[in-house]
Amino acid sequence: MLSADRLRFVFSRIKERLWVKPLMLSGLSVGGAFIAKLADNLGFSGVFPEVSLESVESLLSIMASSMMVIATFAVGSMVAAYASASASATPRSIPLVIADDVTQNALSAFIGAFIFSIVSLIAIQNQMFDSAGRFAIFALTLLVFAIVVITFVRWVDRIARLGRVVNTIEQVEKAAGDALDRRRHAPTLGALTVSPRQAEGKGLPVYSPTVGYVQHIDLETLQSHAEALKCHATVTALPGTFVCAGRPLLRIDEGLDELLEGSDEESQAFKPDAFASAFTINPNRTFDDDPRFGLLALSEIADKALSPAINDPGTAINVIGALVRLFTLWQSPREENALQKITYDRVSIPELVIEDMFDDAFTAIARDGAGLVEVSIRLQKAFC
Repeated sequence: MLSADRLRFVFSRIKERLWVKPLMLSGLSVGGAFIAKLADNLGFSGVFPEVSLESVESLLSIMASSMMVIATFAVGSMVAAYASASASATPRSIPLVIADDVTQNALSAFIGAFIFSIVSLIAIQNQMFDSAGRFAIFALTLLVFAIVVITFVRWVDRIARLGRVVNTIEQVEKAAGDALDRRRHAPTLGALTVSPRQAEGKGLPVYSPTVGYVQHIDLETLQSHAEALKCHATVTALPGTFVCAGRPLLRIDEGLDELLEGSDEESQAFKPDAFASAFTINPNRTFDDDPRFGLLALSEIADKALSPAINDPGTAINVIGALVRLFTLWQSPREENALQKITYDRVSIPELVIEDMFDDAFTAIARDGAGLVEVSIRLQKAFC
């Protein structure tokens, strides 16, 4: 059974796929064209006003010929925005730019309107509709046209900012703030707490079968395996950790001796690799469960702005302000009723270390901005 946290992670990955929303809206458009046939089957022929076949066909032809052009133009503009974000900010921000709701909704609306107009035009030309069906198609066409116009106006305003450094900083700051706020109210993700030094202590290590970054930990799976084997698991690789052959994901400590000395059936049922299935590992880091990645991405944006090729200390100063806001959020008081309770009593996870977060955020900026007095002054103000 998928937990709510796992569903959130999967949904976030789906949002980064450009084809999902256009595919869903294309299916809805095809269904809408055939739903109009219900107006004929329900006997509404004498209720709706008469609409000429030529007017509906003409309107659908105009929409069909224009929507594909607009959709192609939208894709070109989005690709240019992605390239701009990668070149001017950091390539790590590309998933956030791709997941932008306004641009995805615009592309989906344009493609969906094109599919709707083509399917409806074919149905009209083959005389599939009577008078009530033609009026329903006419009304749906006007509705789709209005949606396209509103979406296009919103999209033009959005595409003018998408991929720009200021907009990218805002997107990364929001993603980092969301991850920090979730971790702030769940420091150990609902598991027992353990210090980083204790997490590297004794116990049977479980290693990753693949090399990459930990993106997500399914604590429901860890808890169920630990309960079934009556043992305790201590996570040593938080989301954002690079794991390889020599870096354990977790260590199984309490109850291990009893398990290994038990019956043959219990020993055969003990498979350490089953614990590794709770870890989602991929070549790249993600923002959802990795607050330090957001801090690192902001630091990269500032570091690139401080390079001799760009020489933009103002962007670095803006990033420092964003980092101060994030650390202020991290240190702000937490509501007791909003804190996540301990629900995984057979799993221990270390909390984030504030020193590591500071290193991710400010080390590169302090190194490359040391020669610029305005950046150094802003850093000193940020540290006060």
